[in-house]
Amino acid sequence: MFTCPSWSGLCRRGTDKDAAAGDQQAVEIVWTHEKEPGVGSPPQDETTGFYKALWSFEARDDEEVSFQKDEVLRVTRSSGGWWTAEKIVDGARKVCGFVPHNYLARSNTIDAQPWFFGQLNRFEAQNQLSAAGDESGVFLVRRSDKDAKGYVLSVGAVAAVKHFKIFQSVDGELYVNPGHRFQSLEELVEHYKHHPLPSTGLLTKPCARRRPNTQDLSHHTVDEWELPKSQFALEEQLGGGYFADVYRGRWKGMVNVAVKILKNDSLDHREFQLETQILKKLRHRHLISLLAVCTDAHPFYIITELMEKGNLLRFLQGQEGKSMGLSSLVEMAVEVADGMAYLESQKSIHRDLAARNVLVGEDNICKVADFGLARFVKEPFYLSESKTIPFKWTAPEAISHGRFSSKSDVWSFGVLLYEIYTYGKCPYPGYSNNQVFPLITTGYRMPAPPTCPADIYQIMLVCWSACPEERPDFSELITLLENTTRYDEWRPEGCTDAARPQEGASVAEKRGADVTH
Repeated sequence: MFTCPSWSGLCRRGTDKDAAAGDQQAVEIVWTHEKEPGVGSPPQDETTGFYKALWSFEARDDEEVSFQKDEVLRVTRSSGGWWTAEKIVDGARKVCGFVPHNYLARSNTIDAQPWFFGQLNRFEAQNQLSAAGDESGVFLVRRSDKDAKGYVLSVGAVAAVKHFKIFQSVDGELYVNPGHRFQSLEELVEHYKHHPLPSTGLLTKPCARRRPNTQDLSHHTVDEWELPKSQFALEEQLGGGYFADVYRGRWKGMVNVAVKILKNDSLDHREFQLETQILKKLRHRHLISLLAVCTDAHPFYIITELMEKGNLLRFLQGQEGKSMGLSSLVEMAVEVADGMAYLESQKSIHRDLAARNVLVGEDNICKVADFGLARFVKEPFYLSESKTIPFKWTAPEAISHGRFSSKSDVWSFGVLLYEIYTYGKCPYPGYSNNQVFPLITTGYRMPAPPTCPADIYQIMLVCWSACPEERPDFSELITLLENTTRYDEWRPEGCTDAARPQEGASVAEKRGADVTH
């Protein structure tokens, strides 16, 4: 039986005086650039209090609370991905239970503004705004991915996205143009709804925010994620391969999921559980979320979030993929590198990075899949069936000596770039799988694809450095990719970015600039 914590014991910010103090504190956090929470993330200090629902949510069991967008909830306890909250209707408490924290933002703070998107890089902002079509003036405000204390105003224009750095003066005033300064982001946004920005015109409406996935199927599955197969209904098959078949599925008739049914019936049950327990803790916006496993009997099931557009390889080969421009291809590459940079930071190795193991979802967001599965699911098959070893994607030191590392993943990422810029063509065309390893050990590297920009090809080549230590890491790859294309960034006269490499600089020069600055 779920018991809601005491209203008076845990919720102390109910008075007008307390609320006013909370608002003032939030303003101070925003403008002094203290590290503040992103959209839907736990505040740094007191986490109980009033919150606004950014999206609607339907409860998945009796201990969870349903709510509608813009409803007010009072959080009484915050821990992990599921918080305890009381739903407030007409000032009175109605129901109490668990709610997903990433659906909420503290009331009367910048996080609750419909145009504030938290921390995003410019490629992600481009992706979000592109989903709105060519409508001019659609906008969002984001925290800079490179400078977590700074803000950027991103605005959709005809066939382009413009990014305006929001500067802060020594006395805390905010401005895009030094001639117009404001005390808050709200004032700045309101001003440009009535006064045009250079080359974009007026701000019209906030960009629509993507509804996030909950981190788990429900609050019950946070720790109890070994679930019976009977809870999952299989629908149409989405794909299949040497190691698994993948189906669209439904959990308890409520949540869409992907169900991967492994074909290897000799997997060790305990090893499988230990490995997946580690994988479940890896959470990132560009990694597929592992939601549950079913190991009560063979074949084992792996349950993940569902990505509606399938794997990146098939997407690129399809009509929608073939219509994507070069800037959109860079966005996809950056998102894959972002997910891999997180894996790298967690000392986790993918071992089988390729377009077939990247999934595409709503608004063409890309997420890395199958990370961590290669060692104990795929390698036994690879070793027994040598013709199926993915030589074309595998670094030479991994083939010859079994030396897998983040640097061998970087080699594979270079091949994935080739797949992206050829719209899904097989690498090393004209060569069989078994011909590739002796070929690359003699120094051969694939030529640039016909429509591939020169700086992208230079990134491929540095990924294919024979010496692993000479390959960049994934965080560096993100910077190199971002520097290959620039959206128009309007800056006031006299404001410069000394750290930005000059146009036409080589990859080596850009790497030097990134390290120096």
